[in-house]
Amino acid sequence: MNSPKPFDDSKIRDADLREELERLRGGPMFTTLAQTLISRQERRDQERAVAEAKARELDAMPREQRRRAIVRQQFEDEPPTVGDLRHIHSVLAVCGLPYERQPLDVRRYERRQGSMSLLVNAGEIMTPSGKWAPQELPFGPKARLILMHLCSQAVLQNSPTIEIAETFTAFVREMGFNDSGGSRGALTAFKQQLNALAACELKIGTWNGTTAKTKSFKPIDEFEVWLSNNPGQRSLWPSTLTFSQDMYESLKHHAMPVNVRAVKAFAGSARKLDLYFWLGYRLHLIDKPLHISWKALAEQFGTGFSRQRDFQRKLAEELGHIEEVFPKLPIKLTEDGLNLRPADPNVLALPAQKVSKKKTPSQK
Repeated sequence: MNSPKPFDDSKIRDADLREELERLRGGPMFTTLAQTLISRQERRDQERAVAEAKARELDAMPREQRRRAIVRQQFEDEPPTVGDLRHIHSVLAVCGLPYERQPLDVRRYERRQGSMSLLVNAGEIMTPSGKWAPQELPFGPKARLILMHLCSQAVLQNSPTIEIAETFTAFVREMGFNDSGGSRGALTAFKQQLNALAACELKIGTWNGTTAKTKSFKPIDEFEVWLSNNPGQRSLWPSTLTFSQDMYESLKHHAMPVNVRAVKAFAGSARKLDLYFWLGYRLHLIDKPLHISWKALAEQFGTGFSRQRDFQRKLAEELGHIEEVFPKLPIKLTEDGLNLRPADPNVLALPAQKVSKKKTPSQK
């Protein structure tokens, strides 16, 4: 009579499964139970193969596409939480800052949308040497990211005064940038934009053909900087800032929620950040389908394009990138413009917000 064939346990490789195998060895139904361990090992191997294939695919992508793919996968695996929420003033979701750096002698910039205009005037800040230093107009994705960070900190801390030094470097890293200093470092570039924002003045104008209204304010009322002693980092480094009372009071009523993971996905592009903020603003307001013409879209996002067809091609590409992260976004580009449909906040990965009910006089 032939002796039973020895059980081949070479297919079980993971340490925890090997330990479990040894505990079962010599016991009843050893072969049957060991087969279940082999099945578990095979499932793990398949999962690892899929994960490794995804990792190779991600590695082969350009950086910005990789960011979008990672964030979309995160949204599929993990529902948005309150911890993902950040805020930006809704006015800044409608009228944005310049996309490109302006020459230092350009001291004003206007952005129009419908019957609203945002005018940004560049300013100066005092240096530790006692001189006024002209600041450029804030521009690009870093200025927008900083505004989101500052608005979020003011909302989180429930205070117009923000301690910058303790949060700023971590914020830069969270956005996917390195925190290197020096004249060419990302951290220095962020701080230069913070200085520009601290020095600038905003004017918001609205009109209806019969009357007009102008609101002027400095977003930041007080700003403290110090000059680093490091010869390689001789930029002005921020310490604290205080929002103007007008800005802070307005922010408390008009803080618009955004998802920080989505912001990180678009952190390399000023126009994509504007598109994301603007879509969040628009979708929050509408309760029926809305059509926006190409003329209005060009007015909003067409800075830097001399030909309409170039702008239309670029906007279609960038909206496609937004949809990569938010595949359920209810938008459609047509020959006439953009169609929007009402949608729940979850299409933009925003968690459901609790609505506080106002108390009646009898309940107070």
